[in-house]
Amino acid sequence: MTDRGAERAAEPDHGQPASSAADRARQAFAEAFGGQPEGIWAAPGRVNVIGEHTDYNEGFVLPVALPHTTRAAVARRDDGLVALVSAQHPGDRVEVPVTELAPGRPDGWAGYPAGVVDALRDRVPGGVSVLVDGDVPAGMGLSSSAALSCSVALALRDLAAPELAVADLVDVARRAENDFVGAPTGILDQSASLLCTAGHALFLDTRDRGSEQVPLDLRAAGLELLVVDTGTTHDHATGGYGDRRRECEQATERLGVRALRDVPDVAALTPLDDGTPEGSVLLRRARHIVTENARVLEVVRILRGTADPAAIGPVLTAGHASLRDDFEISTVELDTAVATALEAGAAGARMVGGGFGGSAVVLVDAGRTETVARAITDRFAQQGFPAPRAFAVVPSAGARRLA
Repeated sequence: MTDRGAERAAEPDHGQPASSAADRARQAFAEAFGGQPEGIWAAPGRVNVIGEHTDYNEGFVLPVALPHTTRAAVARRDDGLVALVSAQHPGDRVEVPVTELAPGRPDGWAGYPAGVVDALRDRVPGGVSVLVDGDVPAGMGLSSSAALSCSVALALRDLAAPELAVADLVDVARRAENDFVGAPTGILDQSASLLCTAGHALFLDTRDRGSEQVPLDLRAAGLELLVVDTGTTHDHATGGYGDRRRECEQATERLGVRALRDVPDVAALTPLDDGTPEGSVLLRRARHIVTENARVLEVVRILRGTADPAAIGPVLTAGHASLRDDFEISTVELDTAVATALEAGAAGARMVGGGFGGSAVVLVDAGRTETVARAITDRFAQQGFPAPRAFAVVPSAGARRLA
């Protein structure tokens, strides 16, 4: 794989008219700060076609960028303050001196942009004003936090650190989540937000960061990718995500390999099966990673070839079974959405994201999209679950400057 197209993905989207979203961000910035921003940047959320929890195990992933973005209107200051305002959190204005930024100060949504500023504090000693506005649904497993971090990282790169490469921005945004906010993510979300291109899935090797833009025109094949929000939210900074990462690290240590990426096949996992409950858990966790890497490679092989893209459907469904049974991060709502979609004729379906809530993704014939969505809604009502929300997505552009 190569990294062709990586730098282009972060360039301004020249030739496109100023969007109403950018206009709203500019107006909101003026209302909040009494002046105009130096620019407006956007970064998308992502949905992962296949490859869950493989990124921090140095494996393979295959995300696409969503059309949904977070916009950041940004201007430098000269009073040493970091001033943060979010259209999604009205009335929650945050101001912290650059010199006092530290993990947990500030916390909540403001921790993500603050963590980016902290990583680049030497470049903006006078501080910055940041207004963020976005439509990436939060808590759905669609990387709203990465969209927030990456939009601000790209802004600060353009304003104060033009020598930084996209790979550097991935690291800045990841450190903001890992070290400042305390969410133990890998590089999948940030890489997808910064590197994806329209009409393609990003095949990324998270070990050497080689990437390939794999064409993914599902609509030309009469297919759609349907995201189903189950209404159950999650938070990477708490809960079981960190537990799964630690379990993978324990399995890696017991197997004597650098990362679970280096385990050649499931048979090589037998040393973990020592008859203890802990060994059984580690075996299942590692088995998911090994088989998930193989599933990513299989999906890429199918998409590179001439086969019907619907052939990836069973691979997606197998991925859900692995996340449910071996990684144990699904929920009854996610399992219900997947099972119902398949019963209604979907080609494949699986949960997406870090788990313990969030969304499922469904590959379906375009003519059956409404039927599948209605079947899931009806089943949720029968089970007494909150009403789900479903929407079709197309592979969209990565982070870019809007104005």
